[in-house]
Order: sequence, then C-alpha cells, then structure tokens
Amino acid sequence: MLILVIVFVAFFVSVVMVGSALSAGNAQEVKQTTSRLEALALPQRRVAREDTPNIRLEGRLSTVPWIDEWLRKVDFSERLKLLLYQADLHWTVGRLLLSSILLASLPAYLVYFRTGVFFFAIVAAVFIGAGPFIYVFRKRHARFEQMRQALPEALDLMTAAIRAGHSFSSAMSMAAKDSPEPVRREFRQCFDEQNYGLEFRVALSNLQYRVPTGEIGMLVTAVLIQAESGGNLTEILEKVAYLIRENFRLRRQIRIHTAQGRISGWILSFMPMVLGFILYLINPEQMSLLWTHPIGRKLMFTSLVMTAVGGLIIRKIVRVRV
Repeated sequence: MLILVIVFVAFFVSVVMVGSALSAGNAQEVKQTTSRLEALALPQRRVAREDTPNIRLEGRLSTVPWIDEWLRKVDFSERLKLLLYQADLHWTVGRLLLSSILLASLPAYLVYFRTGVFFFAIVAAVFIGAGPFIYVFRKRHARFEQMRQALPEALDLMTAAIRAGHSFSSAMSMAAKDSPEPVRREFRQCFDEQNYGLEFRVALSNLQYRVPTGEIGMLVTAVLIQAESGGNLTEILEKVAYLIRENFRLRRQIRIHTAQGRISGWILSFMPMVLGFILYLINPEQMSLLWTHPIGRKLMFTSLVMTAVGGLIIRKIVRVRV
C-alpha cells in the first residue's frame, strides 16, 4: 500500500511539474515585463516606528492556481521567495517545493523497493530532496560574495561623486550605473525606492534586508548614524570601503589556511557512502546484510549518525567567523 501511495504521489507531482513548465513558458514575456516591478515590491522588514510603510510582494508564488492559493496561506512562502530573490533565480516557490518533492519521492521509492527498510527510504528522500535548496543556498552565497567584492569599488565611486557635489542618493545612482551585478541592481532599487517616496532610512533598511551581509550592515549603520549625528560622509565611506577590503582579505586568508580541513571533511563524509555503493555493485549479497539483518541495520544507523556528527564537528572547527 505504501509503495502504491508513493508511486501515485510521484506521478502526480510529475504531471504538475510538466504543466507548470508549459504554463511558465507561455508567461515568459509577462515575467520579463513585470520582473522589475515585482523586485521593487519584495517583502520588506518591518521597522519599529508605526509610520513606516510595509512593502509586500503581490506576485504569484506558483504558476498553478491552487498551489499559489495554498502557498499564500503558509508563513514560510515569503521567506522562500526572498531566498530565491537573493539567489537571483527566476523560480517560483511552487517550483522549488515541487522539485524537491519530486526528487525526494523517486529515490525513496527505489530504496524502499530494494531494501524494504522505511528508515533508509526517508534518509534517501531527505538527502536527495534537499538538492534544490542546497543549489539555491549556494547561488545565494555566490551572489553575496560578488556583492562583497564589488562593494568597495562602488563606495569609491560614491565618495568621488559626493566630493563633486552630488547627494548620497544621486551618488548611489551614479555608482549603480558603473558597478557590476549585483551591486548595480541593489543600489538601483534603493535609489528607486527613494524616488517613489520611501523614507531614506527605510530604503537603506530594505537594502540591508535584501542583502543581509555584514558589509552592507556596516554601510547602512554608518550612513544612518551620519545622517542623525552629522559628520564627514566621504571620510566615513572611505573608512567603510577600507574595512570591507581588509575583511575580504582576511576571509581569503582564512579560506586558504582551512582548505585542507574542509577537503578532509568532505572526503570523510562522502567516502563511506561512495565506498558502500561500489561494494554493493561488486557483491550485492554481502552488502545486503546491512539492511536485511537486524545487526546490520543497527550498524548502518550508527554509521550514519557518527558520519553526520563527525562532519558537523569538522565544519565547526574549520568555520572561522570574521
């Protein structure tokens, strides 16, 4: 009965995915036209003051109507949409969730059909189903790294523009024109929000919300303090750019010194699974004892737990926060 249910769910998800892909292809032109307007309406962080407006995204969370209606009732849908925006992926929340469910269902069915152990099927579903989320997080991390690299040059352009007599908003617009992505997009959106009537403090807070990195937080905090207490803005921007460069240089040095530990962690974490799969291909009867015999199941469960704990310990050792 369980196998029939899993097969039905996998087939249903496959049909929905195909329908979503077809409908998404027809609406591609509409998405390109409204992408900029949707970006300006991303769900923003609520500010403490009551007179601060709250901007929310009213775009579709899925190309399938009933899935879109259901996702609007779920709290984490807006967080996933913000995550997709930060990763610069033109996906919908429904596509992300359905991709994860589809990737999790088929391996779980195959593992359960082969081994007959429900726990192994769940483990396979979790590991493989998390693939789309891992991809999104890696794209998000890569985009934030590009932001860190290009931010000091953009601050130098802003400093030169302010010294030439431009305001901070105008300098941000000029820096956005000559800066690479994603600085260009984020600075341009911050400038547009101020032109649309949003308060200067709220526009900077929205920038920090969209790009929650320490460098952007440093910039926003320094500019807001200068706006309230006064001071030399060009000198502040120069010091912020210098600190960001030094921070980036220190992060690079840390990655170089911890490269061996990180590689060791990946090898020690994935080597047992790869070696077990190779041994299963060589001698299936001998390896099948790990899920057919009670002691083998206990050993398999213990090995998975110990491998996960060891990987987390190595990650804790080599991960140095700056």
